[in-house]
Amino acid sequence: MNATLEMSDAIPGISPDIYGPADFAEVAKIVHEAAGIVLPSGKSMLVYSRLAPLVRASGLVTFGKYIQHLRADRGELNRAVAALTTNHTFFYREAHHFEHLQAQLRPHLVRTLKDGGKVRVWSAGCSSGEETWSITMSLLGRDRHEGQQLARSDLRILATDLAPHAVEAGKAATYAAKDLKPVPEALRSAWVVERGDEAVIHDTARSIVRFRLLNLLGDWPIRGRFDCIFCRNVMIYFDNPTKERLVQRFCEALQPGGYLYIGHSERVTGPAMNMLNLVGPTIYQRSVA
Repeated sequence: MNATLEMSDAIPGISPDIYGPADFAEVAKIVHEAAGIVLPSGKSMLVYSRLAPLVRASGLVTFGKYIQHLRADRGELNRAVAALTTNHTFFYREAHHFEHLQAQLRPHLVRTLKDGGKVRVWSAGCSSGEETWSITMSLLGRDRHEGQQLARSDLRILATDLAPHAVEAGKAATYAAKDLKPVPEALRSAWVVERGDEAVIHDTARSIVRFRLLNLLGDWPIRGRFDCIFCRNVMIYFDNPTKERLVQRFCEALQPGGYLYIGHSERVTGPAMNMLNLVGPTIYQRSVA
């Protein structure tokens, strides 16, 4: 990571006594250590705009004092990382992943559930829930009666993010009705309740999803393996060693034959290449052997 700036580089419009290049470099270092996020030098103003409200709320006035506070207070560090995290997402983003899930994986998962088995799915870096609910609707299917039967079986979806505000938004499962338009109409009819300009995810779909706070670089208090993992447009913020370690951990958390879905601009590299086979656009399947 190269997040340093020359000390002579001024940040326009900001007093160097409040925030300067050395402060940015220190924030970049802390965030990389805590969450693997790389902040190049061009992000200096973004860091200022995202963290300035937290600095003011802390009463510490300067970024230098706030940075000392970050190092001493894990809760404040988590808030700072969450503030610097981009939570841009939308329903049915990169639709080919959900189409693959429905056509290739869902039939197998439905048979497993109807035979009394269990199915586990992970939406990692779930942001405000649009991806998670797109997965959920795709798995439950177009037939609400069948979907309700599946929801009563051993089907669970884990949704995790390190940003508390994103996790709370996902739990609320309430969105502007227009935001659901990318979802196929049959799935919307089955699993979305529209109330004027507002749309709420159906209780049946909500019953099988668990939203949790989780830093992907930390410990994973997770038992068992997943039939598929979605982690899309998260690793673009990491350096290569961090990406490779994370994908390796995902591999180890997948069932043999399970699928990993990543973002359209992301690629698998490193040791995990020996365990994963590319089976579609940014869709990988763990080897059975």
